[in-house]
Amino acid sequence: MTLTAVIDFELPNDHPGVADRAYRARRGTIAEVAARFRPGEPIPDVVYVDEEDEVWRTVSAELARKHECYACSAYLDGAHRLALRTDRVPQLQEVTDRLTALTGFRVEPVPGLVPTRVFYGALADRCFLSTQYVRHHSVPFYTPEPDVIHEVVGHCNSLAHPAFADLYRLAGEASRRCETDDALEFFSRVFWFSLEFGVVWEDDQLRAYGAGLLSSYAEIELFRDAEIRPIDIAVMGSTSYDITHYQPMLFAAPSFGAAVDVLSSFFERYDDDAFGRLSAAAA
Repeated sequence: MTLTAVIDFELPNDHPGVADRAYRARRGTIAEVAARFRPGEPIPDVVYVDEEDEVWRTVSAELARKHECYACSAYLDGAHRLALRTDRVPQLQEVTDRLTALTGFRVEPVPGLVPTRVFYGALADRCFLSTQYVRHHSVPFYTPEPDVIHEVVGHCNSLAHPAFADLYRLAGEASRRCETDDALEFFSRVFWFSLEFGVVWEDDQLRAYGAGLLSSYAEIELFRDAEIRPIDIAVMGSTSYDITHYQPMLFAAPSFGAAVDVLSSFFERYDDDAFGRLSAAAA
């Protein structure tokens, strides 16, 4: 992809910033920063403007308060370890330095969404591909796409915990063993209902461990109202989802340790043959 293609930003008609030319220009500028990155080199800093830093301060503070009530203990431990700054948007180089020291994971910037196989495959190398842009300031508690708040607060806090980091790595390895698109789609759905929207029981309360829930200001307060089913890989991989709505059905493990056991077993053994067996079991 050429740099021109990267920075000529088009947003969908329902995006909060579609009519804001200044915001679209910022998205182009930040995408250009990511496009300059080369693996092995320091991640170029983004010079965030006051408006963007204010969105970070507002959203990260509110999410931190909600996490105390709704997040699982492993996530809270990871957040404590990573100790993200709260006064401004953290630079990805700061985040990657800390993560590498904690769990061996690193962060690399991307201009926007990347192909599914590229995103998942990078996890096998303990690499998390992250955007750097900030959601539109008019709706700070909503974003229709992954932004730096989702990536860093949702995923990187988790990646600071060893058990989470191992799960992400195993997931990446499983994705690389998917030869067919159907097998990859099944894997992707399991990832969605676990590392993006997974929940567990802790102290008789339902708590979130999925990054999608943990980075959503509104949905994190409502996920306990969803239909809660026991964690079941065959059903998870066969269940479709809509990213534009709150999830009406979630899968809960009896504990975080149980979720790690089930998901590790799945990721370690998953390939196209396993996909065939699991699909048959869910039919």
